[in-house]
This record gives sequence, C-alpha cells and structure tokens, in this order.
Amino acid sequence: MKASKVLHKGVTRIAIDFPYNQRIANDIRTIPDARWSKTLGKWHIPYTKQAFAQLQLLFPNIEYPVAKDKTTDTDDSKQKSHIPIEQTQSNTQKTDKQNVTIDVIGRKIVLKMPKVDVDVQFVRSIQYSKWDKSQFCWILPNYGVNLELLKDYFKQRITRITEHDHYDIQTKSGKTYSVKKNEIVVIKTAKGRLKLLYNYNKDITKIIKTMPFHTWDAKNKWWTIPNSEQLLQQIQATANACHMIVSIQEEEQCKDKVARITAFDIPNYRKCPNEMQEKLIELRYSKNTLRTYIHAFEEFINYYNTHDISAISERMIIEYIRYLVTERKISESYQNQSINAIKFYYEKVLGGARKIYSIDRPRSERALPVVLSTTEVADILKQVNNLKHKTLLMVAYSTGMRISELRNLKITDIDSQRKQIKIEQGKGKKDRYTLLSDKVLPLLREYYKEYKPKKYLFEGPKETQYSTSSMQTILHMAVRKAGVSSPKNRTV
Repeated sequence: MKASKVLHKGVTRIAIDFPYNQRIANDIRTIPDARWSKTLGKWHIPYTKQAFAQLQLLFPNIEYPVAKDKTTDTDDSKQKSHIPIEQTQSNTQKTDKQNVTIDVIGRKIVLKMPKVDVDVQFVRSIQYSKWDKSQFCWILPNYGVNLELLKDYFKQRITRITEHDHYDIQTKSGKTYSVKKNEIVVIKTAKGRLKLLYNYNKDITKIIKTMPFHTWDAKNKWWTIPNSEQLLQQIQATANACHMIVSIQEEEQCKDKVARITAFDIPNYRKCPNEMQEKLIELRYSKNTLRTYIHAFEEFINYYNTHDISAISERMIIEYIRYLVTERKISESYQNQSINAIKFYYEKVLGGARKIYSIDRPRSERALPVVLSTTEVADILKQVNNLKHKTLLMVAYSTGMRISELRNLKITDIDSQRKQIKIEQGKGKKDRYTLLSDKVLPLLREYYKEYKPKKYLFEGPKETQYSTSSMQTILHMAVRKAGVSSPKNRTV
C-alpha cells in the first residue's frame, strides 16, 4: 500500500494505491472528503496534515516517498517532506490510461482498468462479469480460462497481477474463515451438514456432485453435503490427489443443542409414508406446507425408529414434543409445525379421532415489524440497474406481495385498465386483488417490451419461473449495497 502526492483536476491531493480490498476501501471512506478518481484509478484524500495523519493512523505500514529537498519552511514544504510531487497531472493521466491491474482472490478475479469502450465490451462478453460500483472495478468468476483470456487480451498493458494466497469468507453468523489457495476448509455445522470452502477445482466439484443431498449456495459460494464420515473420506482422497490440504473446523453452536437425526445416523431411516404425501396432495395443501409436514413427520417417526408408526402412543408424542423443546431447542414455529404434521397423519390419514394433546403450544411472539422508510426504499432501488430486478423490487414494494406470490404472478393477472393485480392462491390459498401503482405501470410496460415473458411475469432461463432464492438474493444484494440494515423482522 503506497501514498503519493498528485495534482488532480488542478487540486493537490494524496493518492492511495493498494490491491483490491473491500475493508481498506471502507476505512479510507471514513477520511473526510475521500474520493475515487476514474482518471487515476485510485482513491485520493485532501493534501492536508490532518488527512495524512488520519491515513497513517488507519494504516501504520503505508509506504510513501520522502522528499530529498528541504528548501523552505512553509506549510507546503513540510507536507512535501512526507509526500513529494512525483509527476505532473498530464504524465499521471497518460501513464494511468495504460494501467490494468488484476487481483485473483479465491473464486473471483478483480479487474481495474481505464474506461475504454472496446475494453468494456470485451469484459462484458465474459459470462457473469459485473461492475462493482462501490470499488470501481470489474468482478469476474475465477474458473475455466477467464484469467488466461484477460492475460491474452490486455498483454503488456497489465502492470500487476496478484494471486492472493488466501481469501476471507464471512458466514451468516458473522464469523470469518480464511481459506488458502490450495486448501479445502470443511466446516461441521450445527444442522448436521458440512460446508466446503475452496478455490475453484473441477475435480473437487465433480466428486461433490456425485454425493447425495449436495447443495450449492450461490449467495455464499460454497457447497454443503451431509455430515458423513464416508463422504468426508471421499473429499480427503480427492484433495490428496489434487495436492490440496483439508482443514476441518467446528461451527460455533449451542453446546446443549441436539442435532436432527439424519439418514446417516441410523441404519433403518424411514421416509414419510406415501399415504400421507398422497393425502396432502388430495387435500390440495400448498407445496411449502407439503414439504414442511413431510420434513417434520420424518423426524418424528425416526425418533421412534424401532416402533411401528401406528403403535406410537399419545404419551410418546407428548414426550417427543418436549424433547424438541428441551433438547433440540427448536423454534416456536417448528414446534407448531411438528404438532400439526403429527395430528394430520393420525387424524386425516389414519382417520383417528381428533385429539388435543396435553401439552401447551408456544405463544407466538407479537413483535411489530420495522417498516422501511421511503428514503431507504429509494436508496435500495438506486442500487439496481438491471431492468428486470428493478421491476421485481418495485412490484414487491408497491403491492406488499410475498415472494411466493410474486413468483407465481402471471402476465394475465395484471389488469392495466383497472390498475389492479390479481393474486391467486396466496396465503391460506385465498385469492385477492391489490392496487397497481401509477409509478410501476410504465416500468412494467418497459420491462415487458424488453424481456417479453411468456407465462409468468418474472421468468428465468428457458421460460421457467424465477426461483425464490434468486428473488431473495436480488433484494439482499440491493439492501447491502444501499447500506440499509435488514433484521429478520424487517419488511419492505
């Protein structure tokens, strides 16, 4: 990290040069009047004693040239003793127009370059490349031949290529894991899963895709698999063949909390009975409810895996619910879902008498949601340039629709003449109407002309419904860029 004195737009400033790093940039922003220069391709701060002192306080190891001449005792000469003038503005601009720097950090490539239309078109031609407004750089995925493409295109214009030997990944709990270049970090989670953090390696990825119940977390860029010693041994063997090191860590968790029983814990793991699934479908329960009931009932019947399902008594059911609360430490919501799933099977599937089990249901928390202000919503929307993403967020905000309702919204549900939107089979499988805002309507028309959706208003690849996770990611990214806090009880 280096500091130098430059003349920028006729004003003397202190320029700061450093490899791509989000934390460093955020720290520099705390210095009053700190700015980013597209011309210089650097951050710069005022040329004052106060600003330079704050810079040294933030970064004690920063390098800066010391002036050889000490001609006068003016304030300017004292500042020169710290950072002398090294080049004129014209020379700086001329040199920096050729400067292209590349940082390889884990799964991403950070590219800084002058704004040249031809170069921008080339970078955009690389799949999944995107412009990072906050850091004024391009972010590209580090896999395949992307790095070689950049090297072949920019050639001698590249002034620096830095391949970082490690990168940091922050989990949802706030803990940061440092992953080395040739390392696989395996994190044992509280939910009986293994998180796999590593730089892109096609052999490791290939073996993971053959494992049962593997999942890719697109937001956090890591794979998860069941916590099984057999699967872990496969990962270890593949890592050895690729000359990689496996580091195993435990995720911080409640020591008293018992993990959910999985298919790897008991030899005779039982699936949810087919008759229960068929009954849920017959009674037209939603897909979300169906999935929740099956998940909860499977845990119940495997807790009593040595007993016949029809022979489980009412007393055993009560003991199981108490086990969920005292040992599994489940949420109030999951406790209610478990009770409902068990009652559904014995009352609806087996046709038993309706029972009220002698155990109190949890009282629901009644916390008021924190609603976003108009200014916060505007700040969030400003961070979105993609027309589809902006339209999606505008419709969600103006109508108050749930993500599941937004995902199922069809083109035919939009009535532009009456300025209303029909929501079919919403919460509780009820239909309702909501107003279509005058501000949203022009945006919807522009979006329709651009994307031409066939059936659903928001469609993904191959004219399929947009996934729930994609919609959530769009919102979370915009919220994060806008710097708006987003606790769980916050609503749009």
